[in-house]
Amino acid sequence: MSASNLLRGTFILTLGTIISKVLGLFYVIPFYAIVGDEGTALYSFSYVPYTIFISVATAGVPLAVSKFISKYNTLEEYAVGRKLFKSGVAVMLATGFVSFLIMYFTAPGLAELTLSTSKNTEDINPKDVTTVIRAVSFALIVVPFMSLIRGFFQGHQSMGPSAVSQVVEQIVRIVFVIAGAFIVLNVMDGSIVTAVSVATFAALIGAIGSLVVLAWYWFKRKPHLDELLKQDKGTVDISLKEIYKEILVYAAPFVFVGIANPLFQFIDQMTFARAMKSIGQGDIATAAFSVLNFQTHKLVIIPVSLATAFSLTLVPSITKAFVENNRASLTHQLDQTFQVLLYLTVPATIGLSLLAEPAFTIFYENKELGTEVLRLYAPVAILFALFSVTAAIMQGINEQRFTVLSLLTGLLVKLSLNIPLIQAFETNGAVLATALGYLAAILINLFVIKKFAGYSFKVVGRRVLLIFIFSGVMGGATFAVYEAITLWVAPVSKFSSIMIVVLCAAVGVGIYFYLGFRTKLIYFLFGDKVDRLKKKLRLPI
Repeated sequence: MSASNLLRGTFILTLGTIISKVLGLFYVIPFYAIVGDEGTALYSFSYVPYTIFISVATAGVPLAVSKFISKYNTLEEYAVGRKLFKSGVAVMLATGFVSFLIMYFTAPGLAELTLSTSKNTEDINPKDVTTVIRAVSFALIVVPFMSLIRGFFQGHQSMGPSAVSQVVEQIVRIVFVIAGAFIVLNVMDGSIVTAVSVATFAALIGAIGSLVVLAWYWFKRKPHLDELLKQDKGTVDISLKEIYKEILVYAAPFVFVGIANPLFQFIDQMTFARAMKSIGQGDIATAAFSVLNFQTHKLVIIPVSLATAFSLTLVPSITKAFVENNRASLTHQLDQTFQVLLYLTVPATIGLSLLAEPAFTIFYENKELGTEVLRLYAPVAILFALFSVTAAIMQGINEQRFTVLSLLTGLLVKLSLNIPLIQAFETNGAVLATALGYLAAILINLFVIKKFAGYSFKVVGRRVLLIFIFSGVMGGATFAVYEAITLWVAPVSKFSSIMIVVLCAAVGVGIYFYLGFRTKLIYFLFGDKVDRLKKKLRLPI
């Protein structure tokens, strides 16, 4: 495949991922309006364990399968990839069904772990949580199989099927979530538990929609795939045992990175209500948990997704430089990765923190607790992004075994501090515990990168300081504009909040990128792409 086609395929897949994530963000506006705090809390109670199950069952499968198939296709051993696919269909269906059974039958235990006792909250009990967990568990039957097909197409450098199926899956799921919850509550006069169960069951409906798209692509492209089989050299004889051993080696690091955030959330799910009840705040535990694990978390993930997508595109270059033992290139690639990540993430999180009240109001409602938690939670996005990227770099330098150590250390810090910090600072305590846990994990990752890649942080340290200075200037200007606007317009409605965010963001983005242009920092990070963008946008800078 030509370089231009490869770049085009990568762009299509990245675009599909971004569209899917954006859709996954904005559906919360109507969904929250329909089900409120109790409904979103219930939704989180089921979706966090589901995310862990699905991460273990499928995290890394598309990438691992695509890497395996691409490797043997390059050798013109096309039959090896088809052998994996044929056996993989049965394996993924089996693992999916087993995962479904485990989650379905352990749902009562998971519900008890979540709420500790049936009297932990006044409005949600273990039976309710069991119902919604079981509703979402059905998706496990389909999703692993679906991931295998995506990986198969990606291994043939065909990114369109994965991109289109992701978007279709999200659209179908969201339509079912919103329509199902609305009909249950407003047409059928059903309960909030039934409405949320329908909403979580939408994960299966979305997966089926994605599967239909992938099936269409399969039948459309099968003649071409069969032609490749006729060109097979047939010189490699590899057993299924060896195939799956190689797949597991590829997939394991992605599993640990994929389950990191859900595991941190699951610790909150197990301990939050108990800690709040111990300080006499049990009556607001459900609403506060919804704010923490669903409402603010959805917003905090925005800058993480976009910045990580940009920075991770540099990881293949890191792998190449490390394998070739090109230290100069490796150092340059690592510098670029960290700087691009922080250049995009730091100002976004500072802006989100400063505009916490109108941002939260746009997506949900004007709520003091939501504003307070989002203001503290937003900067933690920097740590989320750093963990993902440092873990990917460790894979690039073939030291992915330390990912397990760093993740377990971070989880231990979170588990040890969560209850005492919640008892001291209520909902904000859970945010602080998450920040400290991620910080511990990142420090281990950075130590490993420094030691095994021989990397010095001196250059990136100076640039990061400059990024924080620029972000501080941007933050000061944004805050001044925000204070001036709110003298006349309060962020109490969605319309006024949108106006405030748009005006403040325009000022902040303008100042930040102006500083980047004037100091040439943006050229160091993005090179000639900046000039091409300037020509397209006809910027005078």
